[in-house]
Amino acid sequence: MRMETFSRSQILQEMNFQYSKLAASNNRGFKQTFGELNDVGKDLPTRAGSLEANKEKNRYSCILPYDHCRVRLSVQNQKPNSDYINANFVPGGGSERDFICTQGPLHNTVADFWRMVWEQNVRIIVMVTALRQKNTIMCDKYWSLEEGTVYHGLFQVTTVTRKQGPDYFITTINLRQRDMPNDRIITHFYYPSWPDQGVPNPFSLCGFTEHVRQHLEVLPRLGPTVVHCSAGVGRSGTFVSLLWLMQLCVRGILPDIKGAVKDLRLHRMWMVQTLEQYIFIYQCLLHWLGGGDSASKQQMQRPSFDPSQHKQDQPRSSERRRRHHSQQKPPADHLQNTVQQIFKPGNLLRRLIPSLSQMNPASQNA
Repeated sequence: MRMETFSRSQILQEMNFQYSKLAASNNRGFKQTFGELNDVGKDLPTRAGSLEANKEKNRYSCILPYDHCRVRLSVQNQKPNSDYINANFVPGGGSERDFICTQGPLHNTVADFWRMVWEQNVRIIVMVTALRQKNTIMCDKYWSLEEGTVYHGLFQVTTVTRKQGPDYFITTINLRQRDMPNDRIITHFYYPSWPDQGVPNPFSLCGFTEHVRQHLEVLPRLGPTVVHCSAGVGRSGTFVSLLWLMQLCVRGILPDIKGAVKDLRLHRMWMVQTLEQYIFIYQCLLHWLGGGDSASKQQMQRPSFDPSQHKQDQPRSSERRRRHHSQQKPPADHLQNTVQQIFKPGNLLRRLIPSLSQMNPASQNA
């Protein structure tokens, strides 16, 4: 059966309709749909990240990778927990493993980070946080900001070139295992303009995301793309959602933002962590689809937020954490059925393609 596709103008018109509807009455629709995602993935186990031997490898104690899709490193020196890293495979439009979302490396996990990049044949790394926000370290420096070489564990990491874009940096890195002849070229996209609280300028982020998207279009799919911020959930989830939905739009498929976020949350907890980030995805898509014209900009009036109530990439309150961990675990067969449903062939794309009947009639006639 041939899939129904739509023009860019049709998709923009439908997205404008959806945004206006959801933003009405002080963002009532946005609050409702985002609230419906609160419990997605909460019943999925995180046993590996909870092990005592792995606790020091987690930047935030309450943000752990789901067991069913965690990235497993090779076991080193027969140590059973040396396969652990706080990272998950997540979907991105092509497969269940298009991306790896992970926390910003800690001082004691930088070598594991590069081992993951090597073992998973990663060729692109996207970093959407600054190294430091005020007095807080958001991510340990795992590559050289200047041309030169640093060593982490078994790996030699050489910065070959570093170019500056409007709000970001693109670094070419030569990655080599020590005393081994083979090397690989890694492209590192560094976007430090995303604040720890709030969201960046939508025009800026759209330009950065489009640059990454076009780079992915021409690069052979050798391995997943690594995306990280500090915790690897809020900003990382927002970026992956935006990139994923851009790719759908290019194919003429009407994007389903809620469906994308739901899928991501079945692979890593709290992806797209705040209501502000959720609305921001709509705003960025409107800008990108509209080519940055004035009509698109009018749709992007940001809602008012209290930053103290919408912290991103940080652990939630201790009360929320206790409530989350005290929830009764579902039976094992229920968990197995949930995981099987996630990986059922064909579910990924089908869940994100709305039926024709869901579209605003006006856009169908555009």
